Amino acid sequence: MTPASSTSRALSFDSAAAQYAANRPSYPAALFEAIEDMAGRPLAGARLADIGAGTGIGTALLHARGARVVAVEPGEGMAEQFRRGLSEVPIVRGDGNHLPLATASLDFLTYAQSWHWTDPDRSIPEALRVLRPGGALALWWNAAALDVPWIDAQTSRVERHFGLGRAVGGNGDGTHEALATSAGRLDFDRRHIRWTRRVPVGTHLANISSHSLFLVHGEEGTAAFVDAERRHLLAVFPDGMVEETYDVGLLLAIRP
Repeated sequence: MTPASSTSRALSFDSAAAQYAANRPSYPAALFEAIEDMAGRPLAGARLADIGAGTGIGTALLHARGARVVAVEPGEGMAEQFRRGLSEVPIVRGDGNHLPLATASLDFLTYAQSWHWTDPDRSIPEALRVLRPGGALALWWNAAALDVPWIDAQTSRVERHFGLGRAVGGNGDGTHEALATSAGRLDFDRRHIRWTRRVPVGTHLANISSHSLFLVHGEEGTAAFVDAERRHLLAVFPDGMVEETYDVGLLLAIRP
């Protein structure tokens, strides 16, 4: 398979927006407590933009904590799914490289699973532009916990399927931190939060196959992997319920 471009992978989510919304993991309350602690202010009442909001998984939790949220999303299909589930939150089309937001207008700028789709040479200056002095840029990713044996084994199978090495296909956030700091204009603090969720095998498989590598791979190749993976999972979880373990990697910087 010819490697897909970053743009085509990013926009591939539009074709699977409902699958993404129904099966992707959410985030633990401890994440938002850490954001408030690191930022030195509550989310409640804060003016906040959630960039690359997708179907609104992270946006909904920020809104529930009382933030005054606007969502920014480049994909038409993802934005449509967002409106279905979160009609009370405004959403505008755009991306982190060209934020459709006023200068010095925000207390928080957040990226849930989406900073890696930006060019930091453009997205960091944009973050500095739209944040007020003392405002916080918060980036986070759910990363599969590779110290859990069955997750490590599954990750290796995914890597073999796509011809990837662990440095490319792994779930550690070292690459994410490099992306965040490459422009050298902000100092990021870092935290990790571990959490779990227990879901049916079908939900787990729908979750992993909603990732961009699978979406651009084609239905036939994805179906073959999913069928084989179901057998592997049922050998580990004979009751059909998978315990997924995640490490949320959080990076937060304060605008000078």
